[in-house]
Amino acid sequence: MASIGSKPVTKFRGDPAIFGTLVEDHDHHRQLLAQIEQTHGASTERKQLFAELTAEIKGHAAAEEQALWSTVLRKPEITEDGRHAVAEHKEMDDLLEELAATDMATGGWLLKFKKVKEEYLHHIKEEEQELFVSVEKKLSKDDKSYMDSIFKQRKGAEKAKARKAS
Repeated sequence: MASIGSKPVTKFRGDPAIFGTLVEDHDHHRQLLAQIEQTHGASTERKQLFAELTAEIKGHAAAEEQALWSTVLRKPEITEDGRHAVAEHKEMDDLLEELAATDMATGGWLLKFKKVKEEYLHHIKEEEQELFVSVEKKLSKDDKSYMDSIFKQRKGAEKAKARKAS
């Protein structure tokens, strides 16, 4: 199994609440990215791992937007953080769609994959080290509890929806 390399430092890793749950997902995505990087051509393994990564990222992003960012967007002092995160989710969705439309057996696929990996790793590091830290300070305990329950409810449904769409 491929190593996921370094995990950026974050105070949320291991926390059972919303931010820790999101980081746990991010760590799983890092693992999938590392595993895909170890595959070759249009192998069955690459196809399966890419399908899993796509469903995971899309399901995660949709549930995260419903749980976390929708709450953040309603708070004027942190709205911009929410807008930034949602915009990056859209960019990632577009990159994944472009990658899915590229022949896996070509070098072009691997180049696009490396761009997706770089962009995604940047995004989740920024969330973990900056955005989560910033917004957590402005959220109440009730906000966080609500977000945690919504994320856990929505993630499975959103992941299934993403699988059907691909």
